[in-house]
Amino acid sequence: MTQRNTGAFLILLLGGSCIGFAPVLVRLSDTGPVASAFWRLTLAAPLLWLLAHWNVRGGRSPMRDIAHWRNAALLSGLFFALDLGVWHSSILLTTVANATLLANCAPLFVTLYVWLMYRQRPRAVFAGGLALALGGAVLLVGPHFSLGGTRMRGDLLAVVAALFYTAYMLTVRAARSHVDTLHLMALSTTISAVILLPVAIALSALRGQPFWPASSQGWTVVLAMALVTQVGGQCFIAYALAHLPVQLSTTGLLVQPVVAAMAAWLLFGELLASWQLLGAAVLLAGIYLARRGSD
Repeated sequence: MTQRNTGAFLILLLGGSCIGFAPVLVRLSDTGPVASAFWRLTLAAPLLWLLAHWNVRGGRSPMRDIAHWRNAALLSGLFFALDLGVWHSSILLTTVANATLLANCAPLFVTLYVWLMYRQRPRAVFAGGLALALGGAVLLVGPHFSLGGTRMRGDLLAVVAALFYTAYMLTVRAARSHVDTLHLMALSTTISAVILLPVAIALSALRGQPFWPASSQGWTVVLAMALVTQVGGQCFIAYALAHLPVQLSTTGLLVQPVVAAMAAWLLFGELLASWQLLGAAVLLAGIYLARRGSD
């Protein structure tokens, strides 16, 4: 690995670690899950727009062919809003490890979509990775499936969030060739916040889920979500992906669920049973192989 690649890989790990703290911050928030997603995006949007403006003034990658990417950007905002709203809800219903690991299955769904829609048959290593990932998911979710109830609903919501994130990734992919990354992130973040606002207000009125952070600590948590996970994590990863081989990038991003599980263990005492640890390891190995097989 060259010195430049080493630096970019460390930045990738930093970005993945930032996002790995997201579910812990959701747990610490004193707002409802959809409200925390709204504040995460709303507080991040102004900084993202400033960064996008600076990017253009510096002569880097201005927006091109607005007509080609506007609809994709709008859809990316919609799908990202659905992803965050559902995922934040799942974090409060199941373990942090399960919510994060299952939500990270999105790359598998992306490859399956491309396979079915465009007949781009994946390599054999993808099929093996998919089989491993499914086996790991069964081990991970198995105890919750037998118990049913809240934790099982949380696991299912995490899978639904992965499906929405799949749609988000596909729409971003469609828009990315016509607009620079920072403008796309700023626009989709803004659209997502606008979509989540009425939902968060409605849930506050109908279900009593707090909309406003109730204390300075609550504001600190949602601000950390915005700066650490939404701005820091996403920007670090976007920079690193532009300077690293795809295979190396897919390996580094697996740090996200590892950081989330370790933080949940330290802060909330969430311990995984031995078969769940095995399931987590098998799932991560499957995701890794599937990503390699789809490159």
